[in-house]
Amino acid sequence: MKRILALIILLFISQTPTARATTPQQLPVEAFASIPDVSWMALSPNGKHIASLILDREAEVPHKIVALFNTETGQFHIPLKNNHQRYTILTLNWASNEILLISAMKPSKRFGKRANETVLFKYNIKTGETDNVLTQKALKRFKYVPQHKHQIVDLLTKDPEHILMSVGGFSQRVNEDSVIKVNLNTGKVTTEQYYREHVSKWITDQQHKVRIAIYRDPENTEYRVYEQGEANSDLRLLWKYEAFTEDAVTPLGFDVNPNTLYVKAYHQGYLAIFKVDLTDPKLTKELVYSRINQDVNGRLLHSKITRQAIGVSVGSDNEYHFWDKSYQQLSSRLKQALPDTQNYLIQLSKNERRYIVFATSATQPGLYLYGDRDANSLEVITTKYAQLTPNVLVKPKAVNYQARDGLTIPSYLSLPKGIEAKKLPTIIFPHGGPQSYTGDSFDYWAQFFANRGYAVLQMNFRGSAGYGHQFTTAGLQGWGKEMQTDVEDGTRYLINEGIADPKRICIAGASYGGYAAMMGAAMTPDLYQCVISFAGVADVEDLVKLSRFYTNHEMTKKIIGDDYNALYERSPIYHADKINVPILLIHGDNDKVVQVSQSRDMYRKLDGLDKKVKYLEIDNGNHYLSNNQHRLMTFKAIDEFLSKNL
Repeated sequence: MKRILALIILLFISQTPTARATTPQQLPVEAFASIPDVSWMALSPNGKHIASLILDREAEVPHKIVALFNTETGQFHIPLKNNHQRYTILTLNWASNEILLISAMKPSKRFGKRANETVLFKYNIKTGETDNVLTQKALKRFKYVPQHKHQIVDLLTKDPEHILMSVGGFSQRVNEDSVIKVNLNTGKVTTEQYYREHVSKWITDQQHKVRIAIYRDPENTEYRVYEQGEANSDLRLLWKYEAFTEDAVTPLGFDVNPNTLYVKAYHQGYLAIFKVDLTDPKLTKELVYSRINQDVNGRLLHSKITRQAIGVSVGSDNEYHFWDKSYQQLSSRLKQALPDTQNYLIQLSKNERRYIVFATSATQPGLYLYGDRDANSLEVITTKYAQLTPNVLVKPKAVNYQARDGLTIPSYLSLPKGIEAKKLPTIIFPHGGPQSYTGDSFDYWAQFFANRGYAVLQMNFRGSAGYGHQFTTAGLQGWGKEMQTDVEDGTRYLINEGIADPKRICIAGASYGGYAAMMGAAMTPDLYQCVISFAGVADVEDLVKLSRFYTNHEMTKKIIGDDYNALYERSPIYHADKINVPILLIHGDNDKVVQVSQSRDMYRKLDGLDKKVKYLEIDNGNHYLSNNQHRLMTFKAIDEFLSKNL
């Protein structure tokens, strides 16, 4: 096994550029802004092969490629060279001991506009052949070629020749998928479950039958959960609820008993895990696991041997909770061996004797380890980020402050190493979403800022996820209102504590965080000395109006509002004249989450007012900075901007 470590590190990670530190601990931008050296690992069912996504630094344009390692022979090779200009590889999954499934995204055009399509490839490790899972012959059965062709519903572990996929194209409605069975050897496609009106997701049971349908009405914000009996038979309504209500019930998956369904629902105001007997006419929810004052917000875990539900991943820190005793013992032993990290059993062999662990924390960006229960061994395979070691990273401190109305705002404060926490240059960094959260896990943005000598405050303003129903719904239609003043109150908290230098504070953010950054500079012109917005929303009215062309329009109105006059007044572009500090705008022109017009219009408005604005538009850039060069470009621009203005 030690050869795994040697091969992967020597072939790839040692290519990392030498740090050109200007201070004892300052690292180059590339250390934080490059996509991970290793970003995915998948163990074959027999435990003999490890497939990885690795950053190829030797390429003219560094990008992710697939690497394969044989754990028994020590052989290491690159099964296929990825054309990075055409494809960005997303995930790896083993369909069998011979077939590796590779999902990828590629830029394309739909109706004359830029779009992103997804595809699923199959690679045969014996023949070395790579093909599309959905062949051209199979696609002739479709009414149109679907945009997304990568979604796996069920790997059918007892039938290695087939997989179940969820895909559109059988209905003219773009969000209505059918479930199809695909033969990985011949490409033959058979339909397991035809599309149903407004059903966006299908879930199979442990017997691999399509059992649950998730329905969302595009005319309102109502959800429905249906049970499917025999394939394509009538659906039985289980639950119906409005979005953002405590009646919400989210199916997670089945136990080996086909009538036992695990769901996520509210318990005393917080999301918890329940199980339901579907033969019970009352559908009584039996509490399985809950946390005090915190949502349980994860996925259901199953044994590969018994197919029984064995636990869940929980909370904003994504730790595991097992109710299966053997897994409790394994988890406990891993914690003894790796006491300072959260340890995730990301892959197990079919017999559960071999496994891959991903160990991470705020100061450990990620270690991949290979375990063998028979040999009682656990060895490091490689690291996720080669240059980012615990000694150069900082541990965020959990802090709470009071909003002006008395609400407690949970937050995290990252302080630069070796500097007294008094009157520091500071980055206020609200998260995106906005129904997301900031935890104490590794954050390459915050670590980059702290490494540059800045204090970083990341707050979970009202509306953030993870803190219960009341806290989350308090942010509905709160853009530019209480959600915004929560950010301001965090800034003033740091000033009052003597941590932030009131003359050296920059507010930065991405997506909704970019909106909050621009709005903060407009609402409190004297509070910040500069602004950074990556893919930020500048015109909220336009954001809501644009959603009219999509099925999420009613949901968007519920989250943000539909009083267009009020929304425009709560938009940074409306207050551009009040922004009197330097502002950096960055946006990808192929962003499908926040349209690039948001930053283009904001730049034109600010430039027309002779404001100190710089705009960087990334050609073919998306919302997630998934391209290595785009990420480097963004962080270098931010580094230069902060050096000049803070």
